[in-house]
Amino acid sequence: MSEYFLHGGDPSILRRLNSAAILRALRDGGESTLTGLAQQVDLSRPTTEGVLGELAGRGLVAEVAARPGTGLGRPARRYRFRAEAGCALGIEIDVHRVRLLVADLSGQVIGEHHADLDVAGNPTERIAAVRAAVKTCLSRAGVQRRALGAVAAGTPGVVALDGTIVFCTVIPGWEGVNLVREFSRSFSCPVLVDNDANLAALAERWRGAAREVDDVICVRAGPRTGIGALIGGRLHRGRYGAAGEISMLPELRLRDATTTPGAGMEVGPEAAFAALAGIAAVGPELDDAERVLAVAGGDGAEVRAVVERLAARMACGIAAMALALDPEMIVVGGPLIRAGLQPGEDPSRPPERPVDLLIAELRRQVRPLCLSPVRIEASELGDESVSLGALRLALDRIDEDLFRLTPPDSG
Repeated sequence: MSEYFLHGGDPSILRRLNSAAILRALRDGGESTLTGLAQQVDLSRPTTEGVLGELAGRGLVAEVAARPGTGLGRPARRYRFRAEAGCALGIEIDVHRVRLLVADLSGQVIGEHHADLDVAGNPTERIAAVRAAVKTCLSRAGVQRRALGAVAAGTPGVVALDGTIVFCTVIPGWEGVNLVREFSRSFSCPVLVDNDANLAALAERWRGAAREVDDVICVRAGPRTGIGALIGGRLHRGRYGAAGEISMLPELRLRDATTTPGAGMEVGPEAAFAALAGIAAVGPELDDAERVLAVAGGDGAEVRAVVERLAARMACGIAAMALALDPEMIVVGGPLIRAGLQPGEDPSRPPERPVDLLIAELRRQVRPLCLSPVRIEASELGDESVSLGALRLALDRIDEDLFRLTPPDSG
């Protein structure tokens, strides 16, 4: 926005608009000269220089050292966004493990860590283990806690707007825990918590299969099926945070309650097939879908049959979401999408992976149920979809402060 259109406005708002425009240009476009930056944001050179001085004083912009051998005369002054001025932390808390990613203000990951969690541990023990993992992650990345601008966590279950887990069948004792309150005791920055499928959807649009796609459904396929939705590029959480929880409808066959094998119990092919088909929630030793397939025996025909049954179980629920929201793309992720098969009996043919089989079956079974064409793709993010989505949520919260047009205390 140019100075011409801003003329006559509230001076403080004008300064913030100019500051936001210049900061965004440097962050998104890379380093620039003073003159080039002024032209890019359509501001005068003196105004641009004044804003850069203010941003430098806040530690968000730095002048780049002159490049040697750039010709005669004084080199043009160049500026860059200081991505190292702060950090964001993304956390995934699953039943079996915690995954953490820490990134600078440009979204560049500078540290990561994961740790196993006690499946039978109570919420207090689980939260303490997450805090310990955070400490390890930040220490290894060389990041001070005070450098964090926001922290976000993803977890299974329905998450209320205040961060309370109001419904969860996956993590024992998780219902009623307010994770925002618990983690706010450890951080001085804003803390956010959301459902894991919601955050996986954010990650897919940011760095996954749905880059820049505005209307997306993300399905997490595994022993538990979760669905997150983006409408117009924004998460659709619903009034109480329960949007997408269509697995509650037994007619859709997306949710089955069965007994979890105890620790140390030997799990044979039947339990492995059950895990692959989403029929049972098995123990941590079968959390990795590749191990599920290995225990199941790895027979190509049998695995294909199980994946076909899984697709049949998922198709109606996915089609129901597609009919309700009319998305451009459906992205399928989760444990089954991370899995792969070893080469089969026919060495002349590339091995079929469960991801290929599942996506092909879903395309075949879902598309005839929809009124409009919809792309169905596999996730590209592997194990990191939820932690990446949490990281994006934290970065978005930091952006709110960086590009705020009114003072924080003005409402």
